Amino acid sequence: MSKSILELEPTNLWKNFHSLTQIPRPSKKETRIIAFMKEFGEKLELETIVDEVGNVIIRKPASPGYEDRMGVILQAHLDMVPQQNEGTGHDFENDPIQAYVDEGWVKAKGTTLGSDNGIGAAAAMSVLEAADMEHGPLEALFTIDEETGMTGAFQLKPELLQGDILLNMDSEDEGELYIGCAGGIDTTGIFHYKTEQTPANHTAFKITVKGLKGGHSGLDINLKRGNANKIINALMSLAASKYQLRLSAINGGSLRNAIPREAFATVVLPQGSQTNFEQFIKEFTAIALEQFRESDGGLIIEATQTELPETIIDLKAQEALFTAVAKYPNGVIAMSKDMPGVVETSTNLAIVKSDGEKITIASLQRSSVDKDKIKLAENIRNVISKAGGEATSHGEYPGWKPNVHSPILQTMKDVYNAKYGRIPEVKVIHAGLECGILGAAYPNWDMISFGPTIRHPHSPDEKVEISTVGLFWDYLVETLKHIPVKA
Repeated sequence: MSKSILELEPTNLWKNFHSLTQIPRPSKKETRIIAFMKEFGEKLELETIVDEVGNVIIRKPASPGYEDRMGVILQAHLDMVPQQNEGTGHDFENDPIQAYVDEGWVKAKGTTLGSDNGIGAAAAMSVLEAADMEHGPLEALFTIDEETGMTGAFQLKPELLQGDILLNMDSEDEGELYIGCAGGIDTTGIFHYKTEQTPANHTAFKITVKGLKGGHSGLDINLKRGNANKIINALMSLAASKYQLRLSAINGGSLRNAIPREAFATVVLPQGSQTNFEQFIKEFTAIALEQFRESDGGLIIEATQTELPETIIDLKAQEALFTAVAKYPNGVIAMSKDMPGVVETSTNLAIVKSDGEKITIASLQRSSVDKDKIKLAENIRNVISKAGGEATSHGEYPGWKPNVHSPILQTMKDVYNAKYGRIPEVKVIHAGLECGILGAAYPNWDMISFGPTIRHPHSPDEKVEISTVGLFWDYLVETLKHIPVKA
């Protein structure tokens, strides 16, 4: 599988991306990839710095004749989202990604690919090792923990970098230039519960919701895909009223920034209700399939008998959970009035999980309007509190305010038009790029974000379009030639 990737063009970029797929790098587990990148820079005999948090900075002098150009920072994040299909058995902390070529795309076998943001990182590596490129002074900034907390961006010291222009290579549509992004905030709800002995005259079922597409909770939130946590909660709430269902355990979703594709629950019902419950599952599934027929037609709902659990969650906590999840906002909240078709505010009900003592509900709110993001988080905390839970919001990060008069924007529009015969689209993105945080630390930077075409990031369906990687690379090379002279 990997051999075919190594044969793709541009050769150096795909070689570097392949190297990244061989190093486990889930968010917050980046020790090995940091060491790899440090060694990479040192082998090239370039100035290489690892800061206190683990960000890697590699400096490359200007090529002859380009010493007077503005300094450019090539930026990508090292971590990746660890998602896999049920039964894949992948260990993201130890196993390499099994990437392969399929009809013009590079994909991974049963897991996320890590093209978000591995392609950007590989491009920066390729620039650093190129001996024949024309460019001014360069710095490559490889940040850590972008996917779960943007820790690297938040803790980057203001005086560490020397450049003037930031080229963020973490966007996912070739031919588009991004000049703004949404900010975000995490909200967590906690429902403490007592356990009760499971009645002996009950039958246990494992309920499974799977087959959903999932995806990025910002980029894909407008696609009206199914949310496994919402679906399983609706099913259990109805079954509780009809058949006295009691919940023993629940595990739905795994990451705040991924739309939950799967959810699992262990429940018990009084003996004698099995036939009616199984019929109910069929009817509920038919209704759900119709609801998501266009947007998420692969939905599967199963209820299989299982071993009777020793305990169940107390009824008061169960009812509180069902109420909170039912009222929990999810999906697009508002569209932008200034930019048609662009999501302005959204929320993703990402995780619902019990651990024997409490049920945790985790979500991520995004908005390009900071006050709306804060207000939405407050509304969600109120939903949790009114249902009897404890709620907090944390991990807030700012958005990136668009600058339509950006000099690097004009340069890159001109370069793209000269090379490809059309002007690239200029957009803002409903996702948490690091530019907003980095720009707060370095307000002098002129920033832009671009990249190849990536589909279904944050899910096992993630794939990157091979032809666009070449276009992206050639565009990057040409852009570096045309960076303006420093005033």
